Amino acid sequence: MVQPVSHQIINTKEAPDAIGAYSQAVQAGDTVYISGQIPLDPATGDLVEGDIEAQIERVFDNIEAVARAAGGTLSHVVKFNIYLIDMDNFGAVNKVMERKLDKPYPARAAVGVAALPKGAGVEADAILALG
Repeated sequence: MVQPVSHQIINTKEAPDAIGAYSQAVQAGDTVYISGQIPLDPATGDLVEGDIEAQIERVFDNIEAVARAAGGTLSHVVKFNIYLIDMDNFGAVNKVMERKLDKPYPARAAVGVAALPKGAGVEADAILALG
C-alpha cells in the first residue's frame, strides 16, 4: 500500500483569507501548491480599487505573500495558471509579470473564463519548487 504524502498547510495574514473550503497553500515535500488568488486586499477583504493592471498586481502580491510564508519567493514559481474574464487583458498580465519576475520566466497558462469570485477580473494560482 502506498503511504499518503505528508503535507503542511500554509497560511499567512499577508494574503487574503480563503473564501471557501480550501487552504491558501499546501506544501507536499519541496512542492507548494498556492490556491487561486483574486485581487483582494488582505487587510479589508475587498477587491482593490483601480484598473485591471492594479488587480493583476494585487494578485501577484498575494501569491508572493503566500510564497514567503512557505519559505519561498516568486522566483520559486515553476507554473502559473492565469484566469481572465477578458482575454484582451493578456497584455496587462505580461506587463505585470515582466515587472515582478526575473528571467527565465516560469511556465504559464492563460485561460478565458466567464466569471470569477466576487466579480474579480483576474485570478491566478501557482506551483512552487523549493528544493
